[in-house]
Amino acid sequence: MESNQYIKEESLQKFSNIIANKIHDGFVITEKNDSLPFAVLSKDGKVVDHSFNFLLCCVTLGLWSVAWIYLTRVSSRQKKILVAIDEDGNTFEEKMLF
Repeated sequence: MESNQYIKEESLQKFSNIIANKIHDGFVITEKNDSLPFAVLSKDGKVVDHSFNFLLCCVTLGLWSVAWIYLTRVSSRQKKILVAIDEDGNTFEEKMLF
């Protein structure tokens, strides 16, 4: 019984550490449930300076357009992740698609 409680405390500590690290990286908790230990964290995307990227695209004769499209499509999206503890007591992290 004590070993099961120790594993549970260890899992909760790992869960808390992961959430603390994600908050340090700029994520914000949008939903948290302590009875079923899970948390949904989100992070706003980066703002893309389109006028600067247009200037770079003109200077590089359109070569910069590949990086510009990547910045616009991938980096500027909001990111959401799910951090939870499964039935076996393992902590996991999953990207959420929305």
